[in-house]
Amino acid sequence: MALLSGLKVAQVGSGLAAAVCGRLFADHGATVVCVEADVSSPLAAYLNAGKEVAAPDAIGDAGLILCQDWSGDIRAHNAGAPVVTISPHGLTGPDAGAPATDLTLFYASGISKLLTGQVDDLAEAPMRPVGEQSAFIAALAAACAGMHAVLAPESGVTVDVSMREALATLAMTELTRAGVTGREASRKRLTDGNGATVCILPASDGYVAISPREDKQWASWLAAMGAPDWGAEARFATKPDRVANWDALHALMSEWSRQHGKQWIADLAQEAHVPSFPLRELPEHFQSEQLAERGFWREASVGGKAVRMPGSALGLTLTPGSGRAFGPGTGALPLAGVRVLDFSWVIAGPTATRYLAAMGAEVIKVEAPGRGDPGRASELHTVLGQAKKAIVLDLKKPEDRAAAKALAKTSDILVENFATGVMDRLGLGAEALRAENPDLIYVSASGLGRTGPEAHAVAYGTLLQCYAGFAGLNRHPDLPPRVGFAWLDPMLGLLLGFASAAAVWRRRTNGEVARVDCSMIEALLWTLSAPLLAGQIGAAASPVGNFSAVYAPHGAWRCTGDDSWVAIVARDDADWRALCGVVPGLSGLASQGFAARVARAEEIGGVLGAWCGARDAADVAATLTAARVPAAKLAGSADLLASEHLKARGFWDAHTRGVLPGLPWRASFGRAVGPAPALGADTEAVLREVGRG
Repeated sequence: MALLSGLKVAQVGSGLAAAVCGRLFADHGATVVCVEADVSSPLAAYLNAGKEVAAPDAIGDAGLILCQDWSGDIRAHNAGAPVVTISPHGLTGPDAGAPATDLTLFYASGISKLLTGQVDDLAEAPMRPVGEQSAFIAALAAACAGMHAVLAPESGVTVDVSMREALATLAMTELTRAGVTGREASRKRLTDGNGATVCILPASDGYVAISPREDKQWASWLAAMGAPDWGAEARFATKPDRVANWDALHALMSEWSRQHGKQWIADLAQEAHVPSFPLRELPEHFQSEQLAERGFWREASVGGKAVRMPGSALGLTLTPGSGRAFGPGTGALPLAGVRVLDFSWVIAGPTATRYLAAMGAEVIKVEAPGRGDPGRASELHTVLGQAKKAIVLDLKKPEDRAAAKALAKTSDILVENFATGVMDRLGLGAEALRAENPDLIYVSASGLGRTGPEAHAVAYGTLLQCYAGFAGLNRHPDLPPRVGFAWLDPMLGLLLGFASAAAVWRRRTNGEVARVDCSMIEALLWTLSAPLLAGQIGAAASPVGNFSAVYAPHGAWRCTGDDSWVAIVARDDADWRALCGVVPGLSGLASQGFAARVARAEEIGGVLGAWCGARDAADVAATLTAARVPAAKLAGSADLLASEHLKARGFWDAHTRGVLPGLPWRASFGRAVGPAPALGADTEAVLREVGRG
């Protein structure tokens, strides 16, 4: 039995994000019917395969409706089901209805400025990631919000998902820093560019990523490299020293790494308990023993050709519960009355539990004594800790482990993202706690999953971005790969939020209790469906920068000012004629079709470069958008803070020190708000319930 068996979802309209969202629901057992779904591209055909094609009347008994690019009246066909609408900029605000593409959304959201990390030369154009990621991120936001909407106690609720905002909220640390301090980091590399935390080294057969971020890991890494003489030099003694002398250090490590294969280096590091993975090409994952043992790949047919595509990243076990009633709570929010015991830390898990808290759950965040969650050392906890309770338990002590078990008996969901085996060793694993509370939904997230030959590998999200192939593809063809922005962790938070809400629905529907085992590498590969598919039916994926095989022109051009850029896209001949009507130097080329524009790309790019170079990026974007040509200025966090559109949509929340970014959706049923708690602020009150206060 699948997690969402018995739920009927209507996917309405031709939008790619809705198709991705519908695929996610279908992959977890929901019956998905499509109204006017697109199948014109291989990716769209794959995403919509196996879904029932239906007329609008077929949505009358749907339990959830996903809508994108459809002009019909949903409520004429279904008055009570939750409706989730996905659009580029949201349904309200000054920019609602403005034309957009994947590239312009990444520029407008601020993510293009962060994606590849700090750069050495600001002449390098910011770019979008591989694989139509705006559709996948918006789909995950829609699935998370939509699953909570299904749980809402009232009928007829609506959810408004802005693709731009869904992307923007991936950068919670950066947005929060801008909101409470007004500061924004430059794209220009300073010192190590975070390389002393995680970096990429050249190997004899590619590249390898390594993260000896702690002093003991650095010592182990030096030993693994054979204790080179330079390792004892004072300029590399501490992490601040390594940051200050990064260029010299990276050159010395690279001299050694070039002599060895990428997998050999990664294996050597892992044996020394230093997190490391090779940068894989996407086809290499088809030979992965880890993915094979977990049954990740599934057979599909696209255009009559057999292909292997990603399956679910959510390992799942369903068991009967106690039979205790688990109905909706008394509040208006979807998770009112649900208690969540939160053992997660840093980004992925706390992001998910932030969504659960916002949807009305009582979230009890468990932290170790001392400094607590590392997110407290930055602005991260200020936003991810909102509306939660915080307790301190020293899980090395028997009495505190007993308190944790007692809390688990009274909880509905447990979320954790420790390394594989940690919770079991503490006596807090899924099986041990289920014996005490058979109704406990247990949600785990780990680098490679809780099962398989690589389950115990030490992993961080940025390293897994390298391992998956994401970092290697997100670059201009003539540049080496960079680790880039921490993309995977916040993306995973959306998936975990969806899984948690789906598990609540399952338990309320038929009493079955879910054990969810989420693999971060599998989640990222799921979002790389487009290049995985393209590599099997055509040429293998390779770095292409901002090039597009379907739109021309499609790129970014510098404008006046420091690191000021604008992205411009012509989706079709109509866009091209409109662009030619605005840019005088292009007026004689208005009749050129797509093939001719591709052939004359250098000439067209030169004209656009000269025209943009003499103008302000915001003015260029506004002029072209008014002509219905997709265009966007490269936004930073400060631009998002000043955005009249985001202000009008209520994206920013008031805070004692400024503002904080909100959720990646707007829901008619609202959300819970509240300050992030101080470390251990609620320990006494919470533990009093279990006889410890």
